[in-house]
Amino acid sequence: MEYRTMEKLGVSPSLLGFGCMRFPVNPDGSICEAQAEEMLDTAIKAGVTYIDTAYPYHNGDSEPFVGKVLKKYDRKSFFLATKLPMWGVNSLDDAKRIFQEQLERLQTEYIDFYLLHCLDKEKWEKTLKLELIPYMEELQKQGKIRFLGFSFHDDFETFKSILTYRNWDFCQIQYNYADTDIQAGDRGYDLAEELGIPMVIMEPVKGGSLASLPDEVTAPFKDYNPEASTASWALRWVASKPNVKVVLSGMSTPEQVADNLQTFRSFRPLSLREKELVAEVSRRIKQRTRNGCTGCAYCMPCPFGVNIPQNFHIWNELAMYGNKGKAKQAYFKELTEKERADQCHECGKCEEVCPQGLSIRENLKEVSKEMETLK
Repeated sequence: MEYRTMEKLGVSPSLLGFGCMRFPVNPDGSICEAQAEEMLDTAIKAGVTYIDTAYPYHNGDSEPFVGKVLKKYDRKSFFLATKLPMWGVNSLDDAKRIFQEQLERLQTEYIDFYLLHCLDKEKWEKTLKLELIPYMEELQKQGKIRFLGFSFHDDFETFKSILTYRNWDFCQIQYNYADTDIQAGDRGYDLAEELGIPMVIMEPVKGGSLASLPDEVTAPFKDYNPEASTASWALRWVASKPNVKVVLSGMSTPEQVADNLQTFRSFRPLSLREKELVAEVSRRIKQRTRNGCTGCAYCMPCPFGVNIPQNFHIWNELAMYGNKGKAKQAYFKELTEKERADQCHECGKCEEVCPQGLSIRENLKEVSKEMETLK
């Protein structure tokens, strides 16, 4: 197993981290505990030492399950990471209550890596208003938290404000070869590296989208190395960056565990030629974009309630990654009926203000038609 030293912290976790948000589940949605425990055991036996969970994962069942499984291992043999759910914290007392509950759920006296979960501009302002940082620092002095960091979902300027506010022990961002200019992105990576703040990476395979790309997109990978999984290319791309110390993978099957272990058991950074191939695959993905919607939302609000940017986002993601299940979930479950493309009344007001000059009405018809085929 490959290990990366966090020089600042004096620890060397496994480069592959086990993300505990996508365990296999039973028909009723509960964790399939026998299989999930076997997967964790396999990973730990192979040398994985970084275990990442969070308060809300699996409807709150992830932390208790992980705590139960890890109880059979020497506490000093692994690094346990979990997160404070910032959307559920509205007072300092909330934070205190939740943290104590997490210790009990995880059956531990301390957390190795503790994160303020899913920070964005609004949640960061709340963090400062509630004076959560001094409380977390006090927990560190008490030995209940070893290292303090945050996970992040917003734009680069917000990331910069948070990262430079204090001397963080580490930070966690969403980062993959298809999204280098989204959220913190390349600029966020460069800033953290410059400041010497170790990075943990989530969504290296973009929620599975980079693991099951259309064949015509991944042809450069297959021509170069037919034996390598598509997911391994995404994992190796992000792990080839020196300030990336842990790459999280939310593994759902024993096969994914085996494939990831193979990637990190004898890890090889991407060669120059391999970096060129990843760049080519990224270019092919982006070429499949259906329209040039940037999500600026100048077209909003729609007089009839259609969420135009989100409809186009779902449509473009489907075209780029070919993930029909994800598109179906996003369109029919996450959008309300009123927000969907088929509710367009073709008034044309959106097209009058669109900076990209998109044929929004015609494109929404195409979105509606394509989504109906997924039912």
